[in-house]
This record gives sequence, structure tokens and C-alpha cells, in this order.
Amino acid sequence: MTFKVTDVEQGEWAVLGVSGELDLVTSPVLRQRVHDAVAEGCHSVVLDLSDVFFCDSSGVGVLIATRRLIRSCQGRLRLILPAQGASDGSHVNRVLGALGVRRLFDVYPDMDSAVGEEEDPLSA
Repeated sequence: MTFKVTDVEQGEWAVLGVSGELDLVTSPVLRQRVHDAVAEGCHSVVLDLSDVFFCDSSGVGVLIATRRLIRSCQGRLRLILPAQGASDGSHVNRVLGALGVRRLFDVYPDMDSAVGEEEDPLSA
């Protein structure tokens, strides 16, 4: 599967849909797309990681850097990490949990809840 980042707007949210492997080779692409969105004035960002089937430490680094960037401009970052799906849940969800950094992110199971106004992410 090829790495791909798509972007759409959902109300005030810039939604970046990520698919494929998020690794040393592909993570700079996501980093640049996030920077581009913020430079265009989007400070409410959703990263849909539902279709990411592999994530290494460089991918996690990009997620943490994205969090730092969004927080620096008083923005909001939400991740979509389904609890179930391909291979019994999101690979990214398991990696973030194993590294103990999942609690740093507001995680939602799907697009509707991520772009909704309720502030009720899934618990870490």
C-alpha cells in the first residue's frame, strides 16, 4: 500500500487522512502537510490515522511534534484511532499506548466524534 495524505475541511477542522506506513521515509510528508495546514491558518486539526497499518518511532515523533506545533498556536489536535478494525484495532493506538504517550492526545473513534463539538475523547 502506498503512503497517502488527503485533506478535507469539516467545518472549522482541517482533516488530514493518513494511509499506509508512517515511518522514517514517509513521516516528513505528514510533517510538511501539517505545517502547510497551520501556515494556511488552520489551528484545529484532525489526523485520521484509521488506515495507518504501521507506525515506527519517526511516525510517533511527527505526532508529538504536531502536538507541540498546534499547542504553540493555541490550536486543537485530535486523532482518529479506531479501537477495532484491521487486525483488531489501530496499530498506531497500540504503539502510542506501548510507549506511554497516548495520554498526550485527544483520541476519537471516528470522524463524526472527532469533528463534533463535544470535548469527550476516549480515555487513555
